[in-house]
Amino acid sequence: MRWTRSMTLVEAHAEGEIGRVVTGGVIDLPGGSVLEKLNHLNGRDDALRRFAVYEPRGVAQMTTNLLLPPSRPEADAAFIPMQADRSHAMSGSNAMCVTTVLLETGMLPMTEPQSTVVLDTAAGVIEADAACRDGKVERVSLNFFPSFCEALDVRLEVEGLGSITADIAFGGVYYALVDVAEVGLTISPTDARSLVDVGNRIKAAARAQVSVRHPETPSFDSVDFVMFTEVLDPAARQYRNATIMPPGRVDRSPCGTGTAARLAAMHARGVVGVGEETRMRSAIDSEFAAAVVATTHVGDKPAVRTRVSGRAWIYGLHQIGVDPSDPFAGGFTMADTWGEGIEHQIPRSR
Repeated sequence: MRWTRSMTLVEAHAEGEIGRVVTGGVIDLPGGSVLEKLNHLNGRDDALRRFAVYEPRGVAQMTTNLLLPPSRPEADAAFIPMQADRSHAMSGSNAMCVTTVLLETGMLPMTEPQSTVVLDTAAGVIEADAACRDGKVERVSLNFFPSFCEALDVRLEVEGLGSITADIAFGGVYYALVDVAEVGLTISPTDARSLVDVGNRIKAAARAQVSVRHPETPSFDSVDFVMFTEVLDPAARQYRNATIMPPGRVDRSPCGTGTAARLAAMHARGVVGVGEETRMRSAIDSEFAAAVVATTHVGDKPAVRTRVSGRAWIYGLHQIGVDPSDPFAGGFTMADTWGEGIEHQIPRSR
C-alpha cells in the first residue's frame, strides 16, 4: 500500500443507529473551540468529511464521529458528528457511541460500576455517565446542556400536504416536531420511505417559513431536522420518535437531541414535569429513557436540562485510506442512494 491519507475507526451503534468513531489519522483541526472547528469543516474545508463519509469509503446510512482534543479544561475529549449533508454540532446517539468507544478501547480509563466522561461539543458540554461491568459499557446516560421550546403550534404550508402544525424546539440543533398522525402515517419500518418523503418537504417548509436564532450561539439559525412524534401510552409516559436524517433516511435510534427537544416542548405544554421519566422508542422499537431534570434559562428563554440514556455496542474495527492514483480520492455520491438533497459531484485527484 502507498496511502497518502489514512484513518482508523471503531464501528459502533447506539440502539441501532450507526456512529463509527475516528480513533486515528486526525490530530486536530484549526480553531480554538469545537464550534470554530465545526465552522471550519462546514465553511472552509469539507475534504475530511467527504473522505470519511462519501463513497467508496462511507455510506449514507451512518455518522462518522471525529474525535478531537477538548477546548474546555473540564472536558476529557471533543467530538464532531460528520454526516451526509454536513458536520453537525451534537448528536445524542453518537455521544453514546463515542463514550462507549473511549472507555471500552482504553482511550480513557474505565471505572466500575460507573465512569463519567465529559464531552466537549460545538453545542456545549455533555456529561456522560457510563454504567460499566466486566469491562463493558452497559448504558450511557447523557446530561444535556439546556434545551428549549422556540414556539408551539406553528402553522406550516407544505407542498402536497397543505397546512400542518409543528412545534419548534432546540435540543442541540433545531427541530420541527410533527405528530405523525397529522400526515396519515405510522412510525414503522413499513412507512420509512414515506416518512422521508414527507419529512423532507416539511423541513423545506420550516426552513423557508420559520426564523430561528439561538440566543447564545447565533450561528445556530436554521431548522435542521424534522422529527415525527407519536404517543403510545400517555399514562405510562411511552412515546415514539422518528427523526428524518439527510440525505433521506429515518434515524434508527429514538434520537438523543430530538428527544431533548421533544422534552422541552412537552414541558412547555405541561405534559411532562421535572423528574418524570419517559420512554422514547424508535421505528425499530429500540428505546431511550429520558427525563427533564431541572429548569433553567437560555438568554431570556425558559429552558430545561434533560437526561437521556441508552445503550451502545462496538461491532468492528475499520481502517480506510486512499492511494494517490485513485481517481475517487475525494469521494462521490449518486442520487440513487444519496437522494436529491445532496450536491452530486465527483471530486477527483489526478
